[in-house]
This record gives sequence, C-alpha cells and structure tokens, in this order.
Amino acid sequence: MDAVYILILALLLDLTVGEPPYRFHPVVWMGKVIAFLIRFCRMWSPAAQFIWGMLVTLATIALFVTPVFFLLGWLKGFSLIAYFIVAAVLFKITFSLRGLRQAALKIKKLLVKKHLPEARFELRALVSRDCSQLNSGQMVSAVVESVAESSCDSYFAPLFFFIFLGIPGAIAYRVINTLDAMIGKRGKYEYTGKFAAKLDTVVNFIPARLAALFIIMAAVISRASAGNAWRMLRRDAGKTLSPNAGWTMSAMAGALRVQLEKVGFYKLGDPEKALETGHIDVSVKIVYIACLLFSLVAVVGVVIYNVVA
Repeated sequence: MDAVYILILALLLDLTVGEPPYRFHPVVWMGKVIAFLIRFCRMWSPAAQFIWGMLVTLATIALFVTPVFFLLGWLKGFSLIAYFIVAAVLFKITFSLRGLRQAALKIKKLLVKKHLPEARFELRALVSRDCSQLNSGQMVSAVVESVAESSCDSYFAPLFFFIFLGIPGAIAYRVINTLDAMIGKRGKYEYTGKFAAKLDTVVNFIPARLAALFIIMAAVISRASAGNAWRMLRRDAGKTLSPNAGWTMSAMAGALRVQLEKVGFYKLGDPEKALETGHIDVSVKIVYIACLLFSLVAVVGVVIYNVVA
C-alpha cells in the first residue's frame, strides 16, 4: 500500500505546489550532467559516438537511480513519515501535470490577445519544430498535439514505471526521456543520441497506448467524441515518424473532431471543426481526466493486489 500513499501525496504536491525552482530541479541536474558528458564526443567517428552515447545513457541512469534506491531503503527503516515525504517528492519530480497545463494555457492567452510573436516564443518550450512562421491555427494545433503527446511522458509513463519498479523506475524513465529530449533528435548528436532515442521509444511503447485509450475514456466523461477518437486512433496512429506519438495525438484529434497538422510531416484527424483557442482548454481537460482515471485504476489495482496477496 506504500505506492498508493506516495501516489496520492505526489499528485497533491503537483496540483497544488507545482515544480520546484529551476536551479533545484533534479531534471535540470540531469540535463547538466548529460550536457557535460556529451561535450567530449562531437568530433569522434559515428561508431565511437554511438558507443559513448550508450555509455552516457547507462551511466546517467545509474548516477541518479542508485542514490535514490539506497536513500529510500534507509529512510524506510529510519522514519516512515520521512520516507513517504521524500518518496512523494522524488516521484513528483518525474511528472508534471500542472506545468503542462500552465504552459498550454499561457500560449492560449497570448493567442486570444493576438500576441502571435510572444506565442511563437513560448511555444518553443512545448514543441521542437520551427515556430517562426506558424499562424494562429497552426499554433493551436501544435499546442493540442503537445498536450496529447506529453500526457504520456509527463504522467502515464512515470506512473507506469512507478507501479512496477517503484521510485527508481520512475527516475530511470525520467533520465531516459531527458536524454531523448536533449540528444535523441537528428542533428549534431544524431549518433550519440541514437541509443537513448531507441530506448525512449521502447519504454514509451506501452504507456503511449495506455494514454491513448484513457484519452478515449476521458472523451466520454468530457462529452467529446469518444467514438470518433477511436476511429481516428485506428486510422491515423501510424502516420507519425514516432511509433508512439501518433497514438495520443490521433485520439485527441478524433475526440475534438479537428485536424492536427505538422506541415510537411503528418495530418491527423478530419477537419470537421476549425481549430480554435478553446480546443486547447478542452484538450487539457481531457488529459487531466485521463490521467486521474489512470491514477484511480492504479490505486484500485494496487489495493486488489494487496488484498489477494
């Protein structure tokens, strides 16, 4: 039952307190460690860069997971109260629902006020595409896409690994996801980040599909189009370059009855309705409901497991 208490406390921390200050955020520390380690290999051969990238990935995971494992083991024998508090804080830093909502709604407010240059600037925090030429509708699409896709790595995946591997599993996931975000894309770190990118794809495989299914269930509760979400998921999930991202985005496109587009790459859903800033609010609502439903299922599953065991 420890997992239930930790999950509830971590959720409360996220929804009420939010993110710790930037300089104290462990994910920022992860980024600094990764940036330091990869600076040595840019002039190496592709094979050497790949091997180094694999070593950096494994070493960074070990660096952050090992002390967490031993710290929690010691705290559990020293003080249960301290154990639950520290465990909840550590788990909370692996996910961010409130932060995702705030980022999306900040851009929405700028779009409503027609502050397009400022909206493009803020959008860079959510997407990796070039935002300099995006119009208002394209920015709404990008935000909705990001909200849907981020439901996986911002909540579903950390909770999935927490359920099965505890806090160390959630921390390991966050390291892998941070590595992918920093060096997993094509570019100057293509070979160094290839192992991390493939590993990120593997660890997100199940969570992405769970997130898509829970988005459909959330669409029922929020009175969006669950049936259309299912149809678009089946039709469009494979249209993205990522084998995972298309699942949540196509389900969201179907639920909203809109078309989400990354120009030159994919179109998901049918344009039954024109994209409006209000769709950002609805997408956030659907993701919140989906995440809370998944949390409820996780809690019930843990309770049943404890009763049966």
